Amino acid sequence: MNREVTLPLIVDDRGALQVAASDVSNLLRTLGGRWLRLVENGEEGLDEDTVAALAIELAKLADRIDVACIAHSSGAP
Repeated sequence: MNREVTLPLIVDDRGALQVAASDVSNLLRTLGGRWLRLVENGEEGLDEDTVAALAIELAKLADRIDVACIAHSSGAP
């Protein structure tokens, strides 16, 4: 199942972007990486397969954000 994800932009009252897409994609990758390190360090209550699957999905979402930004900045439709 392939669903599109729409992320609302956080803008001020003049329409200026307040959160850079690169910050969002970096946050997603960092979060997944931290979860994986918790599992590697033996944190109880975390299922390794579930954490790995979630980290992969966060990385995919981050990649999609990056690709969309690159396409937008290059003028691609």
